[in-house]
Amino acid sequence: MSKKTTRSSSLSFNGGIGSSSILVIFVILCLVSFAALSIVSANADYKLSKKVLERTTAYFQASNQAETMLAQLDFTLMSIYENSSSEEEYFEQAGHSKSFSLPVSDLQSLEISVTIEYPLADGDSFYRLTSWQVVTTGELEYNGTLNVIK
Repeated sequence: MSKKTTRSSSLSFNGGIGSSSILVIFVILCLVSFAALSIVSANADYKLSKKVLERTTAYFQASNQAETMLAQLDFTLMSIYENSSSEEEYFEQAGHSKSFSLPVSDLQSLEISVTIEYPLADGDSFYRLTSWQVVTTGELEYNGTLNVIK
């Protein structure tokens, strides 16, 4: 019986240097691949955030121009109101509605529409904003292929 005991205790798995080296190489390959994926993802996020920044800046520039135009319209309508003797004369000079469009990008524009109103009391508005929207004005060209490898 003692021979069997010594024999079973001498039978042990000896991994040696080879298995630990393979494990270290596998871990390093995993870390390198995750690092590459992180760099690619960060670069894509950076490009997208630059596009969003450009579009947002263009929209707010168009919005500021629209606000300036509405302020000028308000001043014009106030002078027409002060110089007109009746509501009919006011609408004859001012019209009933105004609309204008400001470019946001090559494919989009900001369209604003207002309805002219006759103020009945002091502090009433001269117009009512009926539309303020970004509209696609150009033709979008879709490419049916995906650029997988550049």
